[in-house]
Amino acid sequence: MPSSLKNVLQYTLILALTALLIWFSLRGLTAGEGENKWDYLKHTWDAAHKGWLLLMAAIAMLSHVVRAERWRMLLTPLGRTPKLRDSFLSLMVGYLVNLAIPRGGEVSRCYNLYKLEAIPVEESFGTVVLERIVDVLCLLILIGISFILESQKLFAFIETLPIGQGDHQSKLTALLYIGILAVVLCVVAFFVIRRNKKVNAWVKKTWHGFKDGVLSVFKLKNKWLFIFHSLLIWFLYFAMSYTVVKAFPATNELGFHAVMSLFAIGSIAMAAPLPGGTGSYHVLVPQGLVFLYAIPQSEAVAFTFIFHGWQTFIMIVAGAISLVATSWLVKKKS
Repeated sequence: MPSSLKNVLQYTLILALTALLIWFSLRGLTAGEGENKWDYLKHTWDAAHKGWLLLMAAIAMLSHVVRAERWRMLLTPLGRTPKLRDSFLSLMVGYLVNLAIPRGGEVSRCYNLYKLEAIPVEESFGTVVLERIVDVLCLLILIGISFILESQKLFAFIETLPIGQGDHQSKLTALLYIGILAVVLCVVAFFVIRRNKKVNAWVKKTWHGFKDGVLSVFKLKNKWLFIFHSLLIWFLYFAMSYTVVKAFPATNELGFHAVMSLFAIGSIAMAAPLPGGTGSYHVLVPQGLVFLYAIPQSEAVAFTFIFHGWQTFIMIVAGAISLVATSWLVKKKS
């Protein structure tokens, strides 16, 4: 199958799954008499405290600045010293691309930085992978804290999901099949790369740059500052969730433990390979609000749609501005 056709089919499948999940979530929103679902969403937006939402936007932009600075720290041991402006613009362009192509932002932000600073993509991509590893560790810590605070509720919530159902033997069998398939694919890829000299040379070059990027964390002069930045990023993410929860009448009475649990559920949903977590977020978060904290289904769905929509709007505006700014800077430089 041609790679272009394969990409089209893959993207079509992702969009179809996203649309299906959104439709499934909207089914839980029951509007009043003489009112449709979109009117209900608009009324929920009108009732929201805009001050909290604007504060959330400010915190979001601050978290992106901190992430851009952390990225600069990882590039420094490689002999690269990009401007904070350029790493921030590249990061925001990556977020914009992620909204259209799942995980496409990781590569596009590296290419954007290459256009601005001439930093090889394979080197910067290695640092991006390292960032993702650190973020996964932070997410696991967050989930651990959430389970300590709300263990009974969260374990009961997991049992309501498809991943929490089915017998132990069937789960082990599924994992075994996935493992065998992964090994077969790796073996096939190994022989294809080994037989093709051009592909082999490209893989070696890419691997060396990628490896240098991943290992850059061990060459940092101030590792504690890197850890501080990583923790600060996730603290700001949590603060974003807290401000939005406070913005809506249906959720503003929820306490710290509840916000922590919802933040963990939302972070897991956003990690799904869907455009900006769209669909997975709209299904999991309302379920958490309803099951864990007895928020009415319609209010939970409306809250989630507006929260995710507001967050997406911020990324689109900031990403579009960054894309235009990058184009202007590249033209000015040339």
